[in-house]
Amino acid sequence: MAIWDSLRRDRFAEQFASANAAANAIELTKRNPSVSLTKQGATTGNLRVNLSWRMRTSDIGGKQRRSGSLLRRPFKFFQPELVQAHTQGVVNVDLDLGCLYELVDGTKGVVQPLGSFFGSLNAPPYVKLSGDDRFGAPSGETIYVNLDHREEIKRLLVFVYIYDQTPAFDRTHAVVTLFPSNGPRIEIELDEDAPQARSCAVFTVENVKGDLVVRREVKFVYGFQAELDRLYGWGLQWGRGYKTKT
Repeated sequence: MAIWDSLRRDRFAEQFASANAAANAIELTKRNPSVSLTKQGATTGNLRVNLSWRMRTSDIGGKQRRSGSLLRRPFKFFQPELVQAHTQGVVNVDLDLGCLYELVDGTKGVVQPLGSFFGSLNAPPYVKLSGDDRFGAPSGETIYVNLDHREEIKRLLVFVYIYDQTPAFDRTHAVVTLFPSNGPRIEIELDEDAPQARSCAVFTVENVKGDLVVRREVKFVYGFQAELDRLYGWGLQWGRGYKTKT
């Protein structure tokens, strides 16, 4: 009886832990595409937006055979594993995080690694990129939005693009995570099938009648920032940009 009670308690503890873990994150999907930062009391302080990604081993080093495992599950050979990207030697991929912004006074622009437009947190546009991660480090790339100046921000569009001569989105598993100043984190997976796409509009932030709303977009395009601009009507002038060599 004591053993049975102990097993029941263990199962309950596992379920409770899983529920807690799930409660700490909101996943935006096609069926549930938006969340209100206002309703969860997260309209002040810094909104942290992080991009991280992984790649399939079949794309970077070929399939690795494991004789024992394959004998038990022969179809596992055809299923690529996912590994965390750490260094240039392991993975040749460069996903970049960017943000188109429009302020209430009509000022428009972009924050992105390309062109070293890193923005500013305590002055317009109140959006700042922490740096350019070129090798898929576990920390990824991060944008900060100063929501203490939310009344000066009309709208934001956070996007991800693939820099020149790198694999397409279908070879990466990318996740954009928002960390508000209050409430659960918000996760958006770039999981749609778009093998030739070069850019993806991930989400927007807009003030809708006093309600600060994050809305999932996940719209892939086959061009770069200029095509995202046309899609969302930003009206900026774009030119070809390059990165300095590391």
